[in-house]
Amino acid sequence: MTGRTPRLSRLRRVVPEGRGGRLADARAARPEQTRGGKPRRRGAQPKVVALGGGMGLSASLAALRRITGDLTAVVTVADDGGSSGRLRDELGVLPPGDLRKALAALCGDDDWGQTWARVIQHRFQSQGDLHEHAVGNLLIVALWEQLGDHVQALDLVGKLLGAHGRVLPMSAVPLELQALVRGHDPERPDEVDTVRGQATVALTPGEVQSVHLVPSDPPAVPDAVDAVLDADWVVLGPGSWFSSVIPHLLVPDLLDALVETKARRVLSLNLAPQPGETEGFSPQRHLEVLGRHAPKLALDVVLADEAAVPDRDSLTDAAKRFGAAVELAPVARTDGTPRHDPELLAAAYDRIFRMHGRIGPWR
Repeated sequence: MTGRTPRLSRLRRVVPEGRGGRLADARAARPEQTRGGKPRRRGAQPKVVALGGGMGLSASLAALRRITGDLTAVVTVADDGGSSGRLRDELGVLPPGDLRKALAALCGDDDWGQTWARVIQHRFQSQGDLHEHAVGNLLIVALWEQLGDHVQALDLVGKLLGAHGRVLPMSAVPLELQALVRGHDPERPDEVDTVRGQATVALTPGEVQSVHLVPSDPPAVPDAVDAVLDADWVVLGPGSWFSSVIPHLLVPDLLDALVETKARRVLSLNLAPQPGETEGFSPQRHLEVLGRHAPKLALDVVLADEAAVPDRDSLTDAAKRFGAAVELAPVARTDGTPRHDPELLAAAYDRIFRMHGRIGPWR
C-alpha cells in the first residue's frame, strides 16, 4: 500500500429489483478461513484479484494498490504485436508486455518504485534489432529462461520492483486470439471473416461478433485459479473488451473459478468505446457481449462513470441479467481524456468493497 487515503467520492447506486434466488443462495456468508483452511486474521486487508490486460488493467491496479496490499493481477497472454510479438515469434515465449505493464502499475509512488517503473517501461530507440524493445520485456524473458518457471520469475521481478501485489499470466502457453468480424473488409460490409491476432482484432474496422482462443481449451495457471477461488473481491475490466477482458472467460478452468468463487465480482466499464473494437457500443452492449461469451457468469456490481452512461435504465436492465447492482461514480480524469483517475477509481472501489452486502473479515 502507498499509505495514501483515496478521495472519497459520491456513488449513486442503482439496484436491480428482485435480487435473490440462485445468486443470493450462492452468496452465503463465507467462513472465516481461506480455501486452504488457514484462519483469516482479524483486521486483515481484502484479498482482491484483478483480471485484464494493457492500459485498462494498469488503471485498475494503480487504483487498487491504494486500498489493499493483498492484490493479484491475472493478465492476458494473447498479445502478438510490437516488442512482445517479436519476442514471442523469435523465442516462443509468452508475450511479456501486458505482464510488464501490470508490474509497472504496482510500483509505489516513492523514488524506488517510480524509478523502476520508468526503467521497465523504457523502450530502446535505435537502427538495429533492439529498436522499440522494452527493458522490462527483456528482463522478464531473461528470467523465464534462467528459472524455467513463469510464476517464480514474475514474483522475482515484482520483488525487485517493490511491487504492491503479484502478477500472474492467465495461461502458461502463448495464445492466439481469433475473432469473427462482420465487415472487416470495407468492400464486403455484410460478410463475416475470421480475423487472427490480438493486434489485428483491436484495430479492425469491422464489427466484432465474437472471439475465441487458439488453442480452444488452454490450461490456466494454477496460482491464478487459486487466487480467484480464495479472493474476497474479483475485478474484471476496464480494458479492450474483446482482446483484454473477455479472453479470461475463454480459459475453461479460469471461467469455472470465476463462476464458483465465493468472492464478490465487480465489472468496471470503460469510459468510452474503443475505436475499431467496440466502436459505437453503449455501456449496456458491453454487458450483452460479455454475457454471450460467458452465460453462466454472475456479477455483483457494475461500476461505470456517471458521465459515460446516457441511458441508466438500459444499463440497469442489462446488469440485472447478471444479478448485479450498478454503481455510478466520477472516475475519469478531469483533462478530458478517456482515462481513469487512480484516486477517484480507488475511492469508488473502496466504497463498493465496504458498502455492498457482506462486510469482509478485514473490517
